[in-house]
Amino acid sequence: MVRIVCFGGGSAMPKLVLSQLKDIEGIELVSVTSMVDNGGSTGALRIEFDVLPPGDIRRHVLALSEAEDWKKKLWQLRFANDVVFDGGHRGHNFANVFIAGLEHVLGSFEKAMEIVHEFMKVKGRCLPATLDRVQLCAELENGQIIVGEDEIDVPKQHDGNLRIVRVWLEPEAKAYKPVLDEINEADFIIVGPGDLYSSLVCCFLPKGIRETISRSGAKKIFIASAMTKFGESNNFSVEDFVKVIENYMGSKLDFVLYNTKIPDDKRVREFKIEEPLLLEVVKRKSKESEGEKFIGRDLLLDEGPIIYDPKKVRDALLEIMQLK
Repeated sequence: MVRIVCFGGGSAMPKLVLSQLKDIEGIELVSVTSMVDNGGSTGALRIEFDVLPPGDIRRHVLALSEAEDWKKKLWQLRFANDVVFDGGHRGHNFANVFIAGLEHVLGSFEKAMEIVHEFMKVKGRCLPATLDRVQLCAELENGQIIVGEDEIDVPKQHDGNLRIVRVWLEPEAKAYKPVLDEINEADFIIVGPGDLYSSLVCCFLPKGIRETISRSGAKKIFIASAMTKFGESNNFSVEDFVKVIENYMGSKLDFVLYNTKIPDDKRVREFKIEEPLLLEVVKRKSKESEGEKFIGRDLLLDEGPIIYDPKKVRDALLEIMQLK
C-alpha cells in the first residue's frame, strides 16, 4: 500500500488530486488542510459558535467520499442565499453548518469529524493541520500587516500589487498529532495546486509540521498553479513558487510538476473576465537546468477555462510516483 499525504485548501487540490487518486488500487490517501478560512459562511459560523472553520475540510471530505449521490448533493446544498456576508458571500453551505453544528453540540472537532467520515463514507482521512483557533497573518513589502485569510485571498482593504514577504499564525499553533504521524508514515507528500499563501503555505505553519516534513523520507511533489493570482503570486515563475514552498515546508522538493501549454491570448482574456484575480499563465524562468526535478506537461483542459484537466494531472502524478 502506497501512503500519500496531500496538503492544500480551496477547491483545486481536492478536485485534481484527491478525487482522481482515491479509486486507484494500492493507494491510501490522507488530506491536510490549514484551518485558517475566515470568510463567508465559514467566517460567520466561526464568530457565532466559536468553532473551527469547516469550509476547506468539507471539500476534502466530498472529494474522498464514497457516499450515495443524495448525500453528495446535500453536502453541496447552499441555502439562506438572501443572507449576504462580508465580501459579498451569500448563504450557508449545508456541510459547513453540519460540521460546525456537530462541533458545537459535541464540544469536539475530532468527534465531529468521526461522524462526518462515517456519514460521507470517506475513503482515507481528512485531517486539520491544527485544532487551535488561529488567524492567518501576512506582512507586505511596505510593512503593512494583513490579518485574516479572506483578505489575503481577495484583497479588499489593501493594495494587492504589494508583495507578501512573510506569513504566520496568530496565536501560534501546534500541529494536530495525527498529521505528524501520517507524515512519518508517508511514501509521498503532494502539495497543491492552490493559492500560494492562503491555501498551501498556511498548511505548514502549525508548530511541528515543518520539522516533521524535513525529517520525512517521503518523496515530495509540488504541483504548480496554472495561473498567477493577484495579491499572492503576482509575476511569479514556477521557480518563485518553488522557493516559497520549500522555505515554509522546510525541505527540498523532489519533483515539481508544472504546465507547459500556453493558450492563445483570446482564451486567456476570456477566462480573466470570469476570474479577474487570475493574472498570467505560470511559466518557467529558465529551462537550462531542467534536470529530473522539474517535470513539464500539458496539464490544461483542451479548451475553455485556463484550468487543469484532472485526468492529465492524475496521469502525470502516477508517472512521477511510478505507479502507472
